[in-house]
Amino acid sequence: MESIRSFEVDSQLSKDVFEQIQIIPENQLDAAASTEPVSRYFAPDSIVGFFDYEYCRRRMDMLCQEKTDDMDDRLLIGGGDFMDGLRRQGFQMMEFGPQSHFPQTTAIDFHCAPQDSFGKNFDLAAERIAAYLDDNYRLYILSTSHKQVERIRSIFRERNGNIVFEEVENTLHEGFIDHSLKCLFYTDHQLFDRFHKYSLRSDAARQGKMALTLKELMQFKYGDYVVHMDHGIGRFGGLFKITQNGKEQEVLKIMYKDNDVVLVSIHNLHRVAKYRGKEGEEPTIHKLSGGAWERVKERSKKKIKDIARDLIKLYAARLQERGFAFSPDSYLQEALEASFIYEDTPDQSKATAEVKKDMESAKPMDRLVCGDVGFGKTEIAVRAAFKAATDGKQVAVLVPTTVLALQHYNTFKERLKDLPCTVDYLSRTRSSGDIRKLLASLKEGRPDILIGTHRIIGKDVKFKDLGLLIID
Repeated sequence: MESIRSFEVDSQLSKDVFEQIQIIPENQLDAAASTEPVSRYFAPDSIVGFFDYEYCRRRMDMLCQEKTDDMDDRLLIGGGDFMDGLRRQGFQMMEFGPQSHFPQTTAIDFHCAPQDSFGKNFDLAAERIAAYLDDNYRLYILSTSHKQVERIRSIFRERNGNIVFEEVENTLHEGFIDHSLKCLFYTDHQLFDRFHKYSLRSDAARQGKMALTLKELMQFKYGDYVVHMDHGIGRFGGLFKITQNGKEQEVLKIMYKDNDVVLVSIHNLHRVAKYRGKEGEEPTIHKLSGGAWERVKERSKKKIKDIARDLIKLYAARLQERGFAFSPDSYLQEALEASFIYEDTPDQSKATAEVKKDMESAKPMDRLVCGDVGFGKTEIAVRAAFKAATDGKQVAVLVPTTVLALQHYNTFKERLKDLPCTVDYLSRTRSSGDIRKLLASLKEGRPDILIGTHRIIGKDVKFKDLGLLIID
């Protein structure tokens, strides 16, 4: 168990985090009441299953031993007492595993086995899979990424041209072998020895505007500035319940100039947002009857149109320029991306594909990749840098601090250690002798990738053939 939280039923958003909770039957709230095991509340026809019986029993006993002084003894039951209670109540028991801890009446042999582990040794994988195929097994590769499947296909083609498999556009947490059906269900992340993340929320839930507004609403304080799409800037006056047409509903109160008030239904929160302006500068509260808010919106629209017009002119001029078109992905590029131990997120895959598309175009690339800390921006930069290096171009990675320069240097070096690519870094922490040697070799085309602070844009820094600049 990772966390215990309360949540809003309507928005499905978490509210409070608890270190512990106590779930007890109502009759146990009375100190004089007798205690009952939780299994008494199971339906009589329940089937109780154990994936690891011994672990469950030991864990219950451990909790009893670790109990604190403020915990009620009545709320704890040892593993042995719990299991004995299950036996006495006569539930149907099901155990998963080779050992049996209850009277065995029926054994079910699924004749299955976990997916073989190859540790990214594709020569061994090709040899083992070919043996299965010779024994008339069928191979299915499960993946949510068609690109990953194509990588696996090309890898197997190089090692054994006779390996044929079917692609399944979905995946499991773990693959398996069904010996009865003679089928191999292998997942791509296990073949590449990667971690697999559970998907806890749908994209619709993550992208829902209503959920975001509700989350912000829980953070509002009385008097905070808010903006209503139709009425302008006001102050947050709290949440209230009112009765309208005989029905009770919750509304948000916004206070405007001259003591005017607007009540916004909880169902129209998409029309309200938190005010975001210059820090330390107080905004002007609007009047409901005045036309100031409409004039502000008109001026904003005009400025947006002016900015858009300037951007169109700028990018029209850029489209006339010609740059270097990088080659399509090589097998080395596929090897680099396949060695990434985590699965790409959908946004990471999308950003990587768009960066590569820009690089392979003759138009100069100017792309912004946004993401929070830990979302995988550096991995995208590593892939782009290596793609440029394989075409003989040098890469500069500009970072704001010496600490980040060293951190990126270690990351790039680790990711590219088995590939024909050299990485170095330039910052004030290096000795003058090392810097002179580095600048001299840079003119000759080495290293392929240079990471550094603003020092790398100095007048004495000369690249032989700079093909990509990455600014972090």
